[in-house]
Amino acid sequence: MQQLAALAFIRGDVDEESLFKRAADFTRTLRIESDADLGPLFDKPPEGSDPAVLRRLRQMFEAGGWVLLESMLADIPADLRWLIESGAITIEQLAAVHRALDVTSATDIAAAIEEKTLRRVAGFGEPLETAVAAALSEIRAAVPRIPLGRAMTIAEPFVGYLRSLSGVAWVEPVGSLRRGQDMVGDIEIVASLADPDEAIDHILEFPDVSRLHRTARRLYILTERVQVGVRFPEPSNAGATLLHLTGSRAHFAALQAHALGAGFRLTASGLYTIDGDLQEAPVEDDIYRALGLPTIPSEIRNGDDEVAMASRGDLPALVARRDIRGDLHMHSTWSDGRDSIEIMVAQCRALGYEYMAITDHSPTSASSRNLSIDGVKRQAEEIDHLRERHADIAILHGCEVDILPDGRLDFPDRVLEQFDIVLVSLHERAGHGPDQLMKRYESAMRHPLVNMITHPTNRLVPHRAGYDLDYDRLFELAVETQTIVEVDGAPSHLDLDGVLARRAAAAGAQLAIDSDCHRAELLELQMRLGIVTARRGWVEPRHVVNTRPLADVRAAIARKRAGR
Repeated sequence: MQQLAALAFIRGDVDEESLFKRAADFTRTLRIESDADLGPLFDKPPEGSDPAVLRRLRQMFEAGGWVLLESMLADIPADLRWLIESGAITIEQLAAVHRALDVTSATDIAAAIEEKTLRRVAGFGEPLETAVAAALSEIRAAVPRIPLGRAMTIAEPFVGYLRSLSGVAWVEPVGSLRRGQDMVGDIEIVASLADPDEAIDHILEFPDVSRLHRTARRLYILTERVQVGVRFPEPSNAGATLLHLTGSRAHFAALQAHALGAGFRLTASGLYTIDGDLQEAPVEDDIYRALGLPTIPSEIRNGDDEVAMASRGDLPALVARRDIRGDLHMHSTWSDGRDSIEIMVAQCRALGYEYMAITDHSPTSASSRNLSIDGVKRQAEEIDHLRERHADIAILHGCEVDILPDGRLDFPDRVLEQFDIVLVSLHERAGHGPDQLMKRYESAMRHPLVNMITHPTNRLVPHRAGYDLDYDRLFELAVETQTIVEVDGAPSHLDLDGVLARRAAAAGAQLAIDSDCHRAELLELQMRLGIVTARRGWVEPRHVVNTRPLADVRAAIARKRAGR
């Protein structure tokens, strides 16, 4: 019963905690030691018995105490549940830690271990802290992760709602989600809001939401079978919370080292002078500024060389959504897209694009529908009609053409030359190893009518790794042949990834950031995913073709075609 009360306390459920404590006192008075011994109690309850306590004890008797305990254990924040299940800490011990340090996540516990505050909780000590640290490492390695696209889709309704509130200074997702990692471990949101009570109440009214934990400034819920955490730190120092929870741990450690050199001490709770005075930070920029640094973009906070570069003033200005002038890769109902070209055009206009390219799949593609040779002329006529109606956006007629196993392209030259832009893809491995795959790429890239290679590794997040190729050689070929290399924003691709995008840009290859979208409603989301992925690769606007005016894009296409 005490364990149930402790779990209710961890959840922030004051009423349930009180009920279980009363039930514990009641059964202790009656010397009832097991839920199996509760039966006679219901036949003739003692006079003055608390009806709510009796109902809960009957529930325990009928279902079994362990069933109720397991059910409540499943309804606390996941990191805390996994820590209990690891055996490193008991429910009662975890409740004591939660009471003393307000921990609700592995990040909180890791910070308490680093600052040696966990060992100072009553009943703990260094040996137990060491055991928790060991368990924490194993737990985080085993945490189920979800694709970035799904994580963004789950988080956005909550982020959007919070940003709409008049009293909110700012709202940001944190952790691997904010850093734009391909696979996200935790979905947590931080909002700067003086009084979050109403906001928390409203979030709990969202459809398909169940509560896991609630306190005055923290909420954990379950939605779509995924945990979402929302924190409302005191606005006066909310920037410190955002900085620490964004991570990465390696980046934060690099900042801590830099802070020591600048005469400060940086911890999870904020930035302190050597004398111990807290330097309040309503926004995280305040901490970077105090350390003499520009704010480092979240996507490159990996603990590589970003802090050293920032201290030298060498950080690049990364590509942003405002830089994108058009989208050069999307599909319509002419192949496997859901929406017509007209609907795709309408959405691109709504997004403020100057240009767009319709690039449906060629005949051999394994997609559900494909653009036939006969269909190319009819599709061109449809696009011509739309051009007449929508002079405010340039509609390029393109195609995503498969590179066949023998290196030929899926359309003959007489068809390819009708398109404004030609994208090529290596969708099918065809049993080939890296050398043969590279030969297929090279054959296609040397074709004067080919302008871009799409999703070059052809990975499928999270199910399939990409091709094992010599990508440095691929990027050399891209430069040599004036072929654009894509950063594809489709959630299942995110391809090139950040690491390869950085290498491509460093090699001098021209990149395009595209949505590869098959539904108009996802054009913006998938473009943002592409941008986040490119930013993880330190990509700047100067590296990206579709940050340029249409005339420059057409000129690049024309230069390569002129080599025929």
